[in-house]
Amino acid sequence: MIIAINGSRRQSGHLDKLRTLLERLSAMTGGRLVVKTKFYDYVRETLPGAWPEDKATAIADGDDFNADVAVSIGGDGTFLRTVQWVGMRRIPILGINTGHLGYLADLSLDEALTEPTASAFKVEDRTLLQVSSDLLPPDFWPYALNEVAILKQDTASMITVETRIGGAPLASYLADGLIISTPTGSTGYNLSVGGPIVDPSAPVTVIAPVAPHSLTLRPLVVGADACIDAVTSSRSDFFLLSLDGRSICLPDGAAIKVTRAPFTIPVIQRAKHHFTSTLREKLLWGKNGSNR
Repeated sequence: MIIAINGSRRQSGHLDKLRTLLERLSAMTGGRLVVKTKFYDYVRETLPGAWPEDKATAIADGDDFNADVAVSIGGDGTFLRTVQWVGMRRIPILGINTGHLGYLADLSLDEALTEPTASAFKVEDRTLLQVSSDLLPPDFWPYALNEVAILKQDTASMITVETRIGGAPLASYLADGLIISTPTGSTGYNLSVGGPIVDPSAPVTVIAPVAPHSLTLRPLVVGADACIDAVTSSRSDFFLLSLDGRSICLPDGAAIKVTRAPFTIPVIQRAKHHFTSTLREKLLWGKNGSNR
């Protein structure tokens, strides 16, 4: 077995547990690890001896590696960067949460150290969105696990986003931006602007405006196969296109097409985990002063 590892470089609160985890992962594979360069260097400096000294451990930042499982150690941001690193190769990703809430990185560090068996886990396929535009840089990864956001560049003026679905006019959104979200991303940026929470397995896409000028422009749920076209105009002549937090600046009039990506990401979850568990545990679903 080969395990690919990516991690956050903010682990100061639990370095001893991190060392134990890395030693166990190395022992499971006989040292056959593939590690992102920055995390490898961070661990080498802060936890000397945690990496095996032999040559079985490889360092890779590009897509020239393969693995049976990928492990993300950090928060949801680290998990999203691991998704980009793994790309289209359908390597199952296990998220170990050492950040804050951890919607994607669901397994706690303490739970990871209890040495759970393979039967304690399941694999769920998560859909991604793909962005197409003639103005995207060739090195920009055009996929998003959480959301695609079209946002105003400055704080002064709103933008207008002319939107079509399947070629048919939908709306002219006058707002601070527009969020197109996957079910996985529904508890992220989408939720913060009043969008609905969606079961991650649902075959849908959510379109939610950011601070719309009109009260009639509410979040909309469409089929996952919907082709969404958007053209933006603003007083600043530019807008931001953000995919899972990776942003680029594009000029007004740039045509953006958002569709379902041609591949999915296998996400490793606890076998007994259900998305309602996330609602109860992370979002305190239904909690009030009487049921503590």
